Amino acid sequence: MPVRLSVLAKLSIAAALLLVAAPGMALEKVTLQLKHAHQFQFAGYYAALELGFYKEAGLDVRILEGQDGNAPERDILSGKAEYGTGSSNLLLARLAGKPVVVLAVIFQHSPYALAMRQTGGDPDLRRLIGKRAMIGSLTDELGNADELLAYLTKEGVPPASFTRVEHSFNPQDLISGKVDAMAIYTTNEPDTFDRLGFPYDIYSPRAVGIDFYGDNLFTSEQEIANHPARVRAFRAASLRGWQWAMSHHEEAADLILNKYSRRADRQHLLYEARQMVPLVQPVLVEIGYMNPDRWQHIADVYASLGMLPKNAGFDGFMYRVDTGRGNLVWLYRVLGVAALLLVLGAAIHFSMLARERRRALETIRQGEQRFRTMFEASPLGIALIDSISYEYRDINARYQEILGRTQHELRALRWLDVGHPDDIVQVKAQMALLTTQQISSFKALSRLFRPDGSLTWIDVSVTAIDTEAGSHPHHLCMIEDVTAKKQSEALIWQQANFDTLTHLPNRRMFMDRLAHDMLKSQRDKSGIAVLFIDLDHFKEVNDTLGHQQGDVLLVDAARRISACVRKSDTVARLGGDEFTVILCELEDTAHVERIAQAILSRLLQPFDLGQEQAFVSASIGITLYPDDAIDIDSLLKNADQAMYAAKGAGRNRYSYFTPTLQVAALSRMRLTNDLRSALKGEQFELYFQPIVHLESGAIHKAEALIRWNHPQRGIVSPLEFIPLAESSGLIIEIGEWVFREAARWVQHWRQSYHPDFQISLNQSPLEFQREGGSYDGWLQHLQALALPGQSLVVEITEGLLLDASNAVSTRLLQLRDAGIQVALDDFGTGYSSLSYLKKFDIDYLKIDRSFTRNLAPDSSDMALSEAIIVMAHKLDLKVIAEGVETPEQRDLLATAGCDYGQGYLFAKPMPATQFDAFLRDNAMPSAESIVKSN
Repeated sequence: MPVRLSVLAKLSIAAALLLVAAPGMALEKVTLQLKHAHQFQFAGYYAALELGFYKEAGLDVRILEGQDGNAPERDILSGKAEYGTGSSNLLLARLAGKPVVVLAVIFQHSPYALAMRQTGGDPDLRRLIGKRAMIGSLTDELGNADELLAYLTKEGVPPASFTRVEHSFNPQDLISGKVDAMAIYTTNEPDTFDRLGFPYDIYSPRAVGIDFYGDNLFTSEQEIANHPARVRAFRAASLRGWQWAMSHHEEAADLILNKYSRRADRQHLLYEARQMVPLVQPVLVEIGYMNPDRWQHIADVYASLGMLPKNAGFDGFMYRVDTGRGNLVWLYRVLGVAALLLVLGAAIHFSMLARERRRALETIRQGEQRFRTMFEASPLGIALIDSISYEYRDINARYQEILGRTQHELRALRWLDVGHPDDIVQVKAQMALLTTQQISSFKALSRLFRPDGSLTWIDVSVTAIDTEAGSHPHHLCMIEDVTAKKQSEALIWQQANFDTLTHLPNRRMFMDRLAHDMLKSQRDKSGIAVLFIDLDHFKEVNDTLGHQQGDVLLVDAARRISACVRKSDTVARLGGDEFTVILCELEDTAHVERIAQAILSRLLQPFDLGQEQAFVSASIGITLYPDDAIDIDSLLKNADQAMYAAKGAGRNRYSYFTPTLQVAALSRMRLTNDLRSALKGEQFELYFQPIVHLESGAIHKAEALIRWNHPQRGIVSPLEFIPLAESSGLIIEIGEWVFREAARWVQHWRQSYHPDFQISLNQSPLEFQREGGSYDGWLQHLQALALPGQSLVVEITEGLLLDASNAVSTRLLQLRDAGIQVALDDFGTGYSSLSYLKKFDIDYLKIDRSFTRNLAPDSSDMALSEAIIVMAHKLDLKVIAEGVETPEQRDLLATAGCDYGQGYLFAKPMPATQFDAFLRDNAMPSAESIVKSN
């Protein structure tokens, strides 16, 4: 505390100053070197400069930013600066023989801490082992990370157990996962994390009693020896600036933005100011105060790191306010003046003594009033607690507001009475260390009950308070309501790990739980089954009843699947209509099959969707750990392949993964990759099969059929590669190539053989239904070749007519308007209805080969074929029979009135050049007979 001067001393000093100070003396120029860039961390010095406190002290101060944390020590020792800001490792410099002296402590507690990504479990510092961390600079031994390294060592995480990376001071490196931990200032980086919604845990050395000072104002022994008065003046003006800055946050923030730096916005500066309050403690501790015992504590920590010998002395390191009274000449002058004024001073001393006492008492009263006002107006809840009885001795308004109780109600309770039982144990353990003086303070995250029974999350900071000898020890408890922050963190965690529709674990949580269960399985020598579930025909529900009803079905499906498994098992939704199940601690596969069958049975039951009912089934793929694979990616791939095998086997069933499935999947993947280069490599070829007019035998139609000449595998069947083309999206490009190639040949055959020749093209449902698709490009190409629309017939499947969307109707109308005819392929094998034939413009029905193959007089296939022919003719449609292989079949169809036949009886599909020769050898009848036959 400042020494109170008597009137005599004041007169003596005033006279001395008159003797030694020249009138009109210019301001003394000095430099203050900061350890970092401009920010609220140095607000007190900016305030002292801009508000004129330095000028009033006779100083012209220049404040310089720091490029690295060692700049202040380096520049002061070299004479480039007179004053600087430094951390507690100034003690290392002093004991290494460097003449540095700490003038004042600004931060009573260090803001230095470690941040790690939040994982959803309990915070655990040992997660850092084997990981990468940015902790200080790598260019010196400790890299200004001494307190963190001591903390990690004490917690069982020595520096050798993780990889230190050069610090970039960029929070994005932690957010992006470039590193797993980062040294931060609690006054700075958490604001960035909170703004970006990044979930994090903070680990502070104070949690284990390592309590360093933060920012310190320091100088050199040479400055104190040569300019003692300047040192006192600079220190006093700086502390005066800090007192103003810590009680005028908003004005100080505006000052920084206007005069010093706009790197951070105003919101961040105010965040920094709020976070500095519990570190600087301006309400409880006089700014600048430093305790020799705290410096001894810091020295002991350094000794534990092997940086200092035990019980090392550091005399002269702490500045004494009354030290440095000048050189001997100055002292002699003061003593001379004092002797001259002694008699005068003695005469008036007693008359002034009473007035001085009154002024002293008034100053004390004003100081108490000021601190009381700050205590009551503090944004933190503050209470003074008896450390033995846990009774409240003093409580501010914010503390009462957070607890939801009046001061009278709180005084009837004891501290921790309203705390959560699980948290009280932890706090009491810390209090035991505090009471026995093993630690001087601690922080904790705790919960308390409000009168309405609700839980409130609070950050608690508890500090021991010095009391008079013989009296009970007290502690100061400061609390901050962080409920909103915890709720926000919980919501972010929920959204990151659970599906928003079904509230099941999502893919991220599924992967995490599977990894955990695999580790447990390795320890217990038990098995795991992974079930991949895909709902059959779910797309039809979405398309017919809408996505909202589809979501209702998915929620019900999630509930049904979850009801079939144990609580220890995991049901997750990966997306869309795909679900996964983890069955852990398996004894045998019979349990897996029972659950799979139960899921199939539950999903077969009807789904009530308001006034509608929907029916779906499921296909389930099953893979076993560790029998089938030992890593997550392979397990998921295996289960997916097994699920597709179940679908291929007819749906509504489950299938186990087998190596054969893996071979087939690899084959499909390689074939798909080869398919991507087939067009550019000109590996496709069109084959044509004639369509014969049964009455006249004329050939004036043909169906275009694509073949793939694979460089290694030879001819690949369309049945094998068309599904791959559809699933990969290549079918669009292939379909466009087929159209252009067919148009080229039909132009040739119309010019060479007959002007009414027609080519039939098969169109995949994906081509026909694709978004934004139209036949404008086709029509332009036909126009460029001078071909009419009647030169082409588009063959579609019956399933397309089930889609009553506007897109299907629009494309059928576009074909009709262009003169392109439409054939319904494989008629009788799908979901056809007479209403569809009446509703849409169809020109041809193609009787499937499954009817033609077994044609015989009076057979059921013959009866069905005759019915189709009669029905088609009544609707003014032509009929083409596929798969005609014998003369008997041809004659029966002709007798029944079938218009056209197609099959091996007439010709197999053949390359275009061979088909061209085939047409030459089978000359067509006159145009008039063709018209008549049509």
